Amino acid sequence: MEAPVSAPPQRVVSLVPSVTESLFELNVGDRLVAITDYCVYPADKIAGLPHIGGTKNPDVARIIALHPDLVIANQEENREADVRALEAAGIPVWVTFPKTVREGFNLLWNIMYVFDEAGMVERVRSAEWLCDWLERMERPACKVFVPIWYDQLMTFNADTFAHDLLRVCGGTNVFAERDTRYPRVTLAEVEAAQPDVILLPSEPFAFDSSHIPLFAALNVPAAHTKQIHLVDGSLLTWHGTRMARALNALPLLLCSSSPITDGSTEGETS
Repeated sequence: MEAPVSAPPQRVVSLVPSVTESLFELNVGDRLVAITDYCVYPADKIAGLPHIGGTKNPDVARIIALHPDLVIANQEENREADVRALEAAGIPVWVTFPKTVREGFNLLWNIMYVFDEAGMVERVRSAEWLCDWLERMERPACKVFVPIWYDQLMTFNADTFAHDLLRVCGGTNVFAERDTRYPRVTLAEVEAAQPDVILLPSEPFAFDSSHIPLFAALNVPAAHTKQIHLVDGSLLTWHGTRMARALNALPLLLCSSSPITDGSTEGETS
């Protein structure tokens, strides 16, 4: 890769929650000087860090005043105008945008290279081996529906990280072929798609147990076999080191024979 800086950065601002967590888990979190309001992991280590606003409305002037030698952003989560303003102030900005699990792993390798910190190489390699193993597994077809918003109901297509993660974990996204990345769908369309499993994530919309009856009332295999699960949304949408947790937890929820409670998920079903 072309490194965004000429030397390992020592003062870093992260505008990406999943990257904030990854920096700590790759042993370089001590170089962070500020994070967003949505950076919540690891809770014990981010507690004392300054917040510079949300991912969509960061305080650009405050970031500039911190004199970071690198700001890490994401093409989808952050606004281009903010990136351009930081660059105009002479601050290097690394704009990331992994849309597949493999690209997520590439980002982790690139972080270790840019920061010149290889302490977690074996751990990242182990997670990548798990990905290799899951991709080679022969499993029965498992059609999955994952809403990401409730009113109006929205999901994601094949051009997304969440889609590829489902694929690796053994699921087939029932709305993969839609022509927009985050299509609106109706309950009738969900019923027509006949998902075997429905995952209700805690973010970006916070689905909870009160939403389960709506989907349990559908005439779909997921309702008939009680395969409607509440799940930590970060497992589905956060690229970075959280992928290791996702690769362990999500396959257990896809077309399993009974509801499963995992340390990273809520095993509630209809």
